[in-house]
Amino acid sequence: MTRHTYFAMCARGLEPVLHQEIKDLRFGKVERQTGGVRFEGTLSDGWKANLWLRTAGKVLLRLERFPAASSDSLHSGILRMPWEEWLAPEGTLRVDAQTTDSALDHSRFIEQRVKDAICDRFREREGVRPSVGGEDADLRVHLHLFRDRATVSIDMSGAPLRKRGWRVDRAQAPLAETLAAGLVLGSGWGGKSPLIDPFCGSGTILVEAGLIATNTAPGLGREIFGFERWPAHDARAYERLRAKADAERRPLGKVQLVGSDREPARVEETLANLDAAGLRGRVEPGDARHFAPKAGWNGTVVSNLPYGKRVGSDAEVIPLHREFGARLRENCGGYSVALLTAAGQLAGSLGIPNARRVPLANGGIECERVMAELD
Repeated sequence: MTRHTYFAMCARGLEPVLHQEIKDLRFGKVERQTGGVRFEGTLSDGWKANLWLRTAGKVLLRLERFPAASSDSLHSGILRMPWEEWLAPEGTLRVDAQTTDSALDHSRFIEQRVKDAICDRFREREGVRPSVGGEDADLRVHLHLFRDRATVSIDMSGAPLRKRGWRVDRAQAPLAETLAAGLVLGSGWGGKSPLIDPFCGSGTILVEAGLIATNTAPGLGREIFGFERWPAHDARAYERLRAKADAERRPLGKVQLVGSDREPARVEETLANLDAAGLRGRVEPGDARHFAPKAGWNGTVVSNLPYGKRVGSDAEVIPLHREFGARLRENCGGYSVALLTAAGQLAGSLGIPNARRVPLANGGIECERVMAELD
């Protein structure tokens, strides 16, 4: 079967977690890179990556690489590619470009030139041309120009992979599902002890932990992936892959998902989202400044703390971190923690001894994962 080269994109700092995910799926020639992981596999492996990867934001399929030191060479290289395999003549098209150390140094010009070449091919062969689309375009093309060499890829995923399909209620600033899954996977939680989120918001961490515990492929809840819109898509083969993934789910069993939030409305949102995902948990109103989980549980505390960027004010978040850190030290002997907060002073304000602090980008916010085993 034909082998393809793929690139799974992720938030900066999640590369090691995504790398392990892809290795566990047994894809070939796995290589960690900045902003994601490269791997090789069949077309079916590309479908599987979209279904199963929890921390990837997109999966790109690389089509071709060629020299493109001029506008004409870029146009001719794109023109000769068989775009009719991935886009219907009446479909919609979007192009995203990046350029570094190249003669063509204006990304918008490159995007327009690529669109022109694809449309010219359709006009010559079909007599019609696709339309320009937005975020929901039928085909999204990525072009990376580095030192006058073009790498052309297409987006297999369509909508970002963080859109799992389970979210019913949305908090003021919900954590991305991919980041939540990364926190859980990076925490080392094995699904045996309770997983506790004392700042649960709309429940993203609890839901993603439940999907992991039940071996539920995160893509099963989505309506459609980008590759399902390709004219040559093998729907029957893909449905067999989906059915296999669905059959591999397991019951939640005795796994305990425990959450709290000081705002009762957030508790209701969490319960609604857990229910929509087919999960259950114990979620109650509670102030993390008085956090005192059951002694002897030896659970794992995974949480996205308020850090004054989208939720909370600078005046309250530093004392909050200090008080919450004190409760962890006093009440959580034998527990593990994996906490996300803003980089710098806030992470240090937790006062957790021997903590590992790993940089992680949350959108445009520089954050850190703070991880530790509490004595």
